[in-house]
Parts: sequence; C-alpha cells; structure tokens
Amino acid sequence: MDASTMPLQQLLGHLDRLANASLRLWDLPPGAATRLINVSENATYLVETPGGFRAVLRVHRENYHSRRAIECELAWIDALDRSGAVPAPGHFAGRDGQAIQTAGIEGLAEPRHMVLFCFVEGQAPNETGDLAPGFEELGGIAARTHLHSIGWARPEPFERLVWDMDQIFGPAPTWGNWRDAPQVDAPVRAVLERVEQTVRTRLEAFGRGPGRYGLIHADMRLANLLTDARGTRLIDFDDSGFGWFLYDFAAAISFIEDDPRIPDLKAAWLRGYRRVRPLPEADASEIDTFVMLRRMALLAWIGSHIEAPEPQALAPCFAATTAALGQDYLDQFA
Repeated sequence: MDASTMPLQQLLGHLDRLANASLRLWDLPPGAATRLINVSENATYLVETPGGFRAVLRVHRENYHSRRAIECELAWIDALDRSGAVPAPGHFAGRDGQAIQTAGIEGLAEPRHMVLFCFVEGQAPNETGDLAPGFEELGGIAARTHLHSIGWARPEPFERLVWDMDQIFGPAPTWGNWRDAPQVDAPVRAVLERVEQTVRTRLEAFGRGPGRYGLIHADMRLANLLTDARGTRLIDFDDSGFGWFLYDFAAAISFIEDDPRIPDLKAAWLRGYRRVRPLPEADASEIDTFVMLRRMALLAWIGSHIEAPEPQALAPCFAATTAALGQDYLDQFA
C-alpha cells in the first residue's frame, strides 16, 4: 500500500520499525532506541541511550525531497552555523561517511531518506505569555538569515523547494490546492478566489529583486527556536527554499493569523529585523499580502495532510477563519 493512502497508525508502525532498525547505520553508543516526537511532513524521533546520549532522527516523507535537495539543506545549515550568523544544529555522518542514509522495510513501498541531527538543548519560547520579546528576537534571526542567504555562494546544482505563487496557487502546488481543503464551501471559495487574484496582482508588482527574494527558512516560528543559557538556535530547515524574505514573518504567525496580538507581534518582528538589516517601508507595507499567501498555503496543507492529528484538529474552522481574514485583507487592498 502506498504511504499516502495508508492509515496513519499503520504507517507509524512501519516507520517506528524502520527508525529502530536503521540506527545501526550510525556509530551510536550501545542501547540506542527511538521515540516518536513529531509527525508532519516527516516522522521525527528522539534517539536516546542508557548512557545519556541523545540525537534527533528525521525520517523523510516519501517523494517530498530528493536526496540532492536534502544535501542542499544540510549545506546551508552548516554554512549558517560556521559563519556565526545563525547557530544551527549539526548532524552525524553514518558509518559510510554519508550524512544522508537511505533504507527501507517491509510494509513501505519505497525506501526513506534519513538524517541524524545533533540534539539541541533548550526550550522553545513560551507561546502563551508575552510573545513580543520572542518575535523581536525572531526578526533579528530572520534578518541575519537573509543577509547570509544573499551573500552565500551556494553549491551547484542547488535544489530546494520554492515558495512562490506558482507553487502555492499554480497547477501543481507543493501542498495541494486550497480549494480541496475541508469546509471550503461556496461562500468561502468566493472570497478566497478574490484573495488569490489580489495576492497575485500585488506580488507581481512587488517583484523578485535580490533584496526581496532568495533562500529562506520558510518555517521560522517560535516553535523552531530553542534557547538556553548559551543562546538561541534555529532548527528545522526542512521547508527551507526559495521565496520572498517577508514570507518568513508570515510563517512566524502560522495558525495564529487571527490572534489580536498580531499587530504588536509584527511591530516587534520589524524592530528586531531592522536592527540587523534595513527594510524599506515599501517592503514592510506588503507584509499582509505574505500573511495571506502563507495562510492559503496552510489551508491547502490541511487538505493534503488530513491524515495527521494537527490538520484534523485545525480543519473544522480553518477555512472559515481564512475567509474572514481574506475579507479583511480585501477591504484593505482590493
């Protein structure tokens, strides 16, 4: 059975067996075992040993990234960390010296790529309290990431995802068509068709100048920051690819775009960003367009990942809230 049609619990059973069986591909301390900690695009496992060793194993979703795309992700993570611009997690080479290991198991139609990352100490910022300080720090991290992106000589060929209008709204979108998401009824669709057209028009005018578009993290949420006494590290570059730099703010407010604190969080993010990199007001004034671009991508993501717990929990109200946000956006820009 193809993994895309397999019931989630059945799939996770196979992935659990694959993760544990594949630990032999790395030179790990005795007694290593895995524990699932997250399932989304990929299945992510904490690897632990009785002696206290810890690492994080990512088992990649089939047909999402090629081996070369994963190599390019790791190259950027390494370059960011070496430059000192943004501390990022390292990874372990396998027994064969390769960063990416590939293995299969009975029950899965295709082998899976896997990467074993170094465990990063720290806690994500508390998302229930005052988020402004965290967003101000996040803005500075985004700016340093973007400056590195602009100046970095990428290894060729360089292959990563693209987060542009074609890959979100086009005929073969990366996360699927937002129209196929749950609860997209006729009234919701009517609003969002107008939103899509307005976003397209504004972003075509905004353009892809080198100061506006490049290699981005694309999932730079507080949940992907880990902080301890030594500082803050940025993790989870799995969605990194080419897109508009301001998409990183939109990603930062994923799933909370209707929170009444968003104007304050936007102001805090911009303060942090502008301390590191200039951002013209003409660019900043278009942030809401990127918020709608991201929100509609997330609506499509819910529809194409509905087998997972998080999309299932979000699905009942997400389309209607997206349409309400979209109407506010149209009232401002259309």
